[in-house]
Amino acid sequence: MDLERSPLALPFPAIPPIAGVTPRVARAHYKDWDRCDLTYVELAEGTAVAGVFTQNVCCSSEVEMGREQVRLGRARALVVNAGNANAFTGFRGREAVEQIMAQVAQHLGCEPSDVFVSSTGVIGVPLPKDKAREGVAAVFAAPQCSWEEAAATIGTTDTFRKGALATAVVDGRTVTIAGIIKGSGMIAPDMATMLGYVFTDAAVESAFLQRLLSAAAADTFNCITVDSDTSTSDTVLAFATGAPGNAPLASFDDPGADAFASALHDVCRQLAQLVVRDGEGAQKFIEVRVTGATSDDSARRIGLAVANSPLVKTAIAGEDANWGRVVMAVGKAGEPADRDKLSIGFGGTWAARDGQPLADYDEAPVAAHLRGREIQVEIDLGLGEGRATVWTCDLTHGYIAINADYRS
Repeated sequence: MDLERSPLALPFPAIPPIAGVTPRVARAHYKDWDRCDLTYVELAEGTAVAGVFTQNVCCSSEVEMGREQVRLGRARALVVNAGNANAFTGFRGREAVEQIMAQVAQHLGCEPSDVFVSSTGVIGVPLPKDKAREGVAAVFAAPQCSWEEAAATIGTTDTFRKGALATAVVDGRTVTIAGIIKGSGMIAPDMATMLGYVFTDAAVESAFLQRLLSAAAADTFNCITVDSDTSTSDTVLAFATGAPGNAPLASFDDPGADAFASALHDVCRQLAQLVVRDGEGAQKFIEVRVTGATSDDSARRIGLAVANSPLVKTAIAGEDANWGRVVMAVGKAGEPADRDKLSIGFGGTWAARDGQPLADYDEAPVAAHLRGREIQVEIDLGLGEGRATVWTCDLTHGYIAINADYRS
């Protein structure tokens, strides 16, 4: 499938080498395509790990095993297979994962549980063990690659390479936090809605890293949606090598912990928004801001009801200032809302206030705003202090075309 680059794409950042992290790519030939499809990242001894995973109950063996592995808190390697999700494949899928883990563990002299595996692609086809074995053997001999090459290799229907970068001062040392991610369709909250990997040279205890990643995911990865579908394979992992030698962060009382948490959150936000910018068939990036809700959780659920509404998404695709569809989506969310206190706006222009259209409403600036690529939808419920921001994209004919042809 030959996909056109998303008009919402952003350039890949200049991610430097990260101490203790060595990425490589190779061809396992999981599909009939002329590209690398296996990513291998070797991690220094002592690397801490944290993870968040899909809540889809039909998840892959990679997700089931990954949930158990992160509890141990350590990692030596990551393997990502592209082109085959290896989900809904029973014992054969699990055997393929165990084979990869054992092969890498033997190569590194570590425990198989220190090797994390992710797979993405078509559901219901067991990962071919022979191709996996040959691909892993090939990647061991491959040269170190750039982060952009690694980002390209983990993709499937992605139209551009996605990466993010931030720095923080921890214990007097500048540490780097960088991430790569893939995701374009089958994107909806419930963690993690994509495959994403964050790497840092900071020293962070695994329990604290898990706390920080879970908190960041709550209002970044879990606040995006393309199509309301939560994948079987979604995973976000964070790895901390501790190479600069800072005193390991264990709580917010430690010097630099706040700065590190902020930088990690920034990287997660960047990555989450990049996935929406590459939503299948997307032409517009949409930010839904909800204020005045009874709680932040309620605001988030209302925002997602709007962001997942096909009627709202198609109206924005058609550049139609039909704010009544937003009112509908707020009302169906199942959250506290009062029709007579509700206000709706686009791009800073209010169309309705306190439950009724503004007498002097001028649709011209709203129509002009909707002709752009970056769209803001404002919702004020007038009930409380709860607020949330959710990101999505429009729904176009391109989404149908991509998914109708996905397996061909």
